Amino acid sequence: MDIRNFMEYIILAFGWIVFYASHTFLASLNIKRKFKLWMKDSYKWYRLIYSLYATLFLLGLFVFAGIISPYWLFNPAEGSTYLGFMLATFGTIVMVKSMKGISKGRFIGLYPHDDLIEKEDLIMEGWYKQMRHPLYAGLILIFLGFFFYVPNLSSLIHLLALLFYLPFGIYYEEKKLLLIYGEAYANYQKNVPPLIPRLKK
Repeated sequence: MDIRNFMEYIILAFGWIVFYASHTFLASLNIKRKFKLWMKDSYKWYRLIYSLYATLFLLGLFVFAGIISPYWLFNPAEGSTYLGFMLATFGTIVMVKSMKGISKGRFIGLYPHDDLIEKEDLIMEGWYKQMRHPLYAGLILIFLGFFFYVPNLSSLIHLLALLFYLPFGIYYEEKKLLLIYGEAYANYQKNVPPLIPRLKK
């Protein structure tokens, strides 16, 4: 790996840091309140604007990763390719099932609303009955599967950046959820694990 190739991977890792940091920053209640003061009635489009920003940022990261000269960590084999495909498929199923009962339009921001006033119901059924963050769990499986399917350094950076971010992301997200839902979320937090379901006795 030459110095140019090395720097490209550093830029990719830095890009993920900026993406995840901005995700947590822009989702915080204090920042949303400041944007609402600035945007006034237009704040109802904040969620859609953020969704577009996040989508374009992610697309940019994956396109950049795709044009970097690949540094292979091991040669893809039939077994690792199959494992990667299965993990990514299961992760996708987990994410799709986790969205059941959630309005996709509101989640993306297609239906304009003020999320600082309109509190959505706390979902504790389905996959949310087994873990508090099934969307993150599904994302881990997808990124892990992608790494086994395409075992190069870019795929590893995608996965490691996600794993590094999650403890911080979950902490700040749950801090916000405790402010919104209070004791209901505190009890939910005590009884349901964050990412790995408990084995039933």
